[in-house]
Amino acid sequence: MEQLLKEFKEDLAQFRKMTDKFYAKEVSVKEYKGFSGGFGSYAQKGGEASMLRLRLPGGRLEKEKLKFIADTIAKYGIGKVHVTTCQTVQLHNLSAETVCEIMEKAFDAGIITRGGGGDFPRNVMVSPLSGVEAGEYFDVLPYALAVSDYLLGMIKTVKMPRKLKVCFSNSPANETHATFRDLGFAANQDGTFDVYSAGGLGNNPRMGVRVAEHISPSEVLYYVKAMVETFVAYGNYESRAKARTRYMQESLGVDGYRTAYLEKLSEVKRGEDMTLHVCPRTVKKTEDGSRISGKRVIAQKQNGLYAVTYHPIGGVPKAEKFGEIYETIRDMEDVELRIAPDETIYVINLTGQEAERVLKVTDDGAGNLFETSVACIGASICQVGLRDSQGVLAQILEEVRKQDFADGVLPRIHISGCTSSCGTHQIGTLGFHGGVKRVNNVVEPAFTFHVNGSEREGEERFGDQWGVILQKDLPAFFVELGQAVQKEGITFDVWSVKNPDGLREIAGKYFV
Repeated sequence: MEQLLKEFKEDLAQFRKMTDKFYAKEVSVKEYKGFSGGFGSYAQKGGEASMLRLRLPGGRLEKEKLKFIADTIAKYGIGKVHVTTCQTVQLHNLSAETVCEIMEKAFDAGIITRGGGGDFPRNVMVSPLSGVEAGEYFDVLPYALAVSDYLLGMIKTVKMPRKLKVCFSNSPANETHATFRDLGFAANQDGTFDVYSAGGLGNNPRMGVRVAEHISPSEVLYYVKAMVETFVAYGNYESRAKARTRYMQESLGVDGYRTAYLEKLSEVKRGEDMTLHVCPRTVKKTEDGSRISGKRVIAQKQNGLYAVTYHPIGGVPKAEKFGEIYETIRDMEDVELRIAPDETIYVINLTGQEAERVLKVTDDGAGNLFETSVACIGASICQVGLRDSQGVLAQILEEVRKQDFADGVLPRIHISGCTSSCGTHQIGTLGFHGGVKRVNNVVEPAFTFHVNGSEREGEERFGDQWGVILQKDLPAFFVELGQAVQKEGITFDVWSVKNPDGLREIAGKYFV
């Protein structure tokens, strides 16, 4: 690993050279995107600024890395930061010089940006409270970290058709979508994993194919290598639109895909010994006798310790918030942050007294379920985005807040600026993806409405597309929906069961 990191750092000179050429208008946006993505950076819409994606395996943000982010934000005056549905942190509106400098300094802080974009293994995802969550089947984080290190070694040696997302789930909550990603390991109560592959969100979404059951966690690297080799052998190198793993289900058929994968697995197992020997992790910190409760407080499985949830609206906290949180927790034993796939930040391993302090510094986040809604960064920044997800969420919240609805009257929603599902719109109770609609010969910003998606293991489903609503009508739609639910004094979840046609009746007024 030390030699690999040395090579990665040497490669940064190439990034700097190419970035200088791009901003000097010597290379095209397309050419630069194909190069820079592999370093975790893309030019933003308009080509006048860059973003940088910090690779954080499992969404884990220890104090040293948090300090680096906080210091970087302060030093370079960074004003926009986004926590993503792939459990990473993105820094936005960076100049050419700034993005190069931060990338180089991130290496020294233990943050590698390589493979943060492009046709590479992406950030390995993990259930955010793994290791501290009451009721989890077992702690999956150590296996995910080992896989992350293993996949880094492939970045310079294996050319895949497109990106590869690997994730681990510690319970049926399935927050990382292990059962429908490129490769997912879903924990079982007996301490084993079921393995799913060739799934994914976005255009032509697919549930994963279950290729193995009840495997020993010590064997996960065999399954990762088999996935990569199957993708290389059968993935589509000719058409980028069909170069994701899920399209192998179409080209090979589900049974054919499973057979192909298992053949590669057999070959891999006949090769080198890749057995993992992972020592179970323990939280050494003990309680201090203080107790706390509240809707943003979660009791950990470690007696007397707590996690505090913080959901910045749209996954976009005030940039200085990272510094404020660091100063609050810097002297707290074993405390760290975890970023969740729904853009929530957890601060874990807190005593009751410490949790009180963290609650205070994070009191600017979501105040109810609806405010924890998920949105991608949107078209104001993203090159391929069609609609401003962040802007429309802000518009909706502005009108809904005037109604003072009770918590739960409106559910969490998921908004993507296009069909790519970076806002995970396909698995939300209510979801939207951006586009346009021609109305009276005028092209209007609009969103396609998805209903009744679910990520929970055993209940997985992609939402049904019901129709298209103009962007300008979305605030009014949610106000009317909230008023209907509030009138009956129940939550949306209860109301939708009690009134199975109610949502369609209200939404139908807004479809175009």
